[in-house]
Amino acid sequence: MTDTTNSAVRDTFSRRDVETTHKGKLRHWLTLALLVYCLICAVSIVGDGFKLATGDYAEQLFAFAVNPFVGLMIGIVATALIQSSSTVTSVIVGMVAGGLPVGLAVPMIMGANVGTTVTNTLVSLGHVNNKDEFRRAFAAATVHDFFNLLAVVILLPLEILFSPLERLAERIAVVFYGNADLSMDNVNIIGQSTQPVTGTIERALSSLPEMASGIAMIVIGVALIFLAIRYIGKLLKTLMVGRARQIMLNAIGRGPVTGVMSGALVTMLVQSSSTTTSLMVPMAGSGAFTLRQIYPFTIGSNLGTTMTALLAATAVSGPTALLALEIALVHLLFNLFAVVIIGGLPFLRLLPVKGAQWLGRVGAERKVLAAGWVLGVFIALPASLIAVTVIAG
Repeated sequence: MTDTTNSAVRDTFSRRDVETTHKGKLRHWLTLALLVYCLICAVSIVGDGFKLATGDYAEQLFAFAVNPFVGLMIGIVATALIQSSSTVTSVIVGMVAGGLPVGLAVPMIMGANVGTTVTNTLVSLGHVNNKDEFRRAFAAATVHDFFNLLAVVILLPLEILFSPLERLAERIAVVFYGNADLSMDNVNIIGQSTQPVTGTIERALSSLPEMASGIAMIVIGVALIFLAIRYIGKLLKTLMVGRARQIMLNAIGRGPVTGVMSGALVTMLVQSSSTTTSLMVPMAGSGAFTLRQIYPFTIGSNLGTTMTALLAATAVSGPTALLALEIALVHLLFNLFAVVIIGGLPFLRLLPVKGAQWLGRVGAERKVLAAGWVLGVFIALPASLIAVTVIAG
């Protein structure tokens, strides 16, 4: 009798645990939906604020970034400091919606792609006390650096000369929007759903001068983007990391194409290339996987992280909607072309691996050089080039 009673009690508690787990997951998914809505609203706020803040001064502001190398450096520094390419690219989408020319935004997007790789290196520092582990981990982290830098070296000059990414993105965007009039009078479900939030903030700041109101909206929008993406990442880690880890373990070593696709899928699931990195670099450091096995998965994460900018572009309505989608597509095409060109050409394919292996050996021997790489490539060099350009201008 006692055994039967105990069994019934255990079954009752087991059912309660399952129900609690289901309720917890439902709560997480509802919170996630709310955060996505917050992200979309934030992008609209940045766009509206950018229009108000620039006003008649737009040409002078854009003249500062007319040099594509300055735009590239701005993207690198901003992403290195914030440590989120998703945040920076979402802000850039909002700025394009507010009037920033797509041609000036393209180098910024490329820079954001480079700047996000600093997170890899910070993760690798967890192995700094073990020379061999640090060599492997640092190489696994910096292979991302070398790949993205090589992609910029190849594609930025082509973009400056011929604008292939911008032209192709424009054609694809037109396919989605057609030749329809993109005026505010058209029905736009996303735009209408975000209007209560954006309108409330705009009215609350209406007592300020136009430029001050615009700047305040930009600050509020950027802060909301940062918080939304941060907590979206945390929630998705809770909901998806176990599944993402399993996908990664199953994919690594099965070939480069599978590795790239799996890297993209995992990053889409957790919406954070930083999370993908935090799963991957320690495994390379411990010796569980080689650098060449990790490499395709790493570059696949570049593709997965572009989904945030595409999501952000849905927040934009009106005449600039097509342009916002265009710059989001530029981000996707840049990473797609990089994978096809570098991965498809034998003489380019292993350059990032060889560079990372060399840097891993050097960094393991002299830790100060590893620190110099991070500070030099992501902070000092870009900041110096921006300063020189401003002074020369």
